Amino acid sequence: MEIKDISKDSSIFKPEKAEKPWNTSGGFELLGKEKIESLKNEITGIEEMIRERERLSQAVFNEADKIKIEINNFLREVHPTDIEGNRDKITLKQKQVELAEFQLKEKISCWQDSAKLKQELREAKKELAGRQSRIEMLGRILEE
Repeated sequence: MEIKDISKDSSIFKPEKAEKPWNTSGGFELLGKEKIESLKNEITGIEEMIRERERLSQAVFNEADKIKIEINNFLREVHPTDIEGNRDKITLKQKQVELAEFQLKEKISCWQDSAKLKQELREAKKELAGRQSRIEMLGRILEE
């Protein structure tokens, strides 16, 4: 058996793919930039959804108020004298109560939807802050 010096023989240890060195010339702002941009877009989208949900709720609430006012105005104009007229008046009053119940349910639904969206917003902001702080930390480490 022959003993050879393999340190000089480069044909034995040729890597198939040479590793590429890290290119930090662009800074760490580029590292993870796509994910950070995605998180920023997600945050903007969630904030817009919160505003839209609140606008929708307000529009529904205002429309129900208009209907209740119209019913009130109609009831003031009409003075029923027979039993059938009184039944119609009672039915309209019941509709007003239903609209008030609907408005209450809408307020609760809007609050629940907004709470869920705000939770998503907090999580996205937390993830964004974490990613940004990791990039800053890596930048400081490499500067040392």
